Amino acid sequence: MMKSELDLDVRYYETDQMGIVHHSNYIRYFECGRSDMMAKAGVPVDKIEKAGVLLPVISVECRYRMSARMGDRIRIVTMIDKVPMAKLVIRNEIYGPDGSLLCDGKVILGFLDASTRRPVRCPDILVRAFEECLKEN
Repeated sequence: MMKSELDLDVRYYETDQMGIVHHSNYIRYFECGRSDMMAKAGVPVDKIEKAGVLLPVISVECRYRMSARMGDRIRIVTMIDKVPMAKLVIRNEIYGPDGSLLCDGKVILGFLDASTRRPVRCPDILVRAFEECLKEN
């Protein structure tokens, strides 16, 4: 399993009138974790796009358990269990400052050729990077 962790502070604009993080922001936190993991693996999203491959979101699941609040420092845990072929499945968990699980879910990404917009297999640069990271863990 490939695993990455990222700590973020909840900002005022991410909350509602009650000071609780709006539910839509957890999906953004998933993306922050995903982008951070890809960068740490040496394949930031812009590098993949420059190689001619887009990564559209196919589906998102999110189970809300507890709320984060304005000023909390949250920990985003992002995990990939296997090297992708036709789709990339990314699991996420978000923890509050006391270590309690706030939400968990998964995001599934596809791969599209940037010029034709047709589905393609996972690009080799991504496969190699994930194989290397999975080997290390």
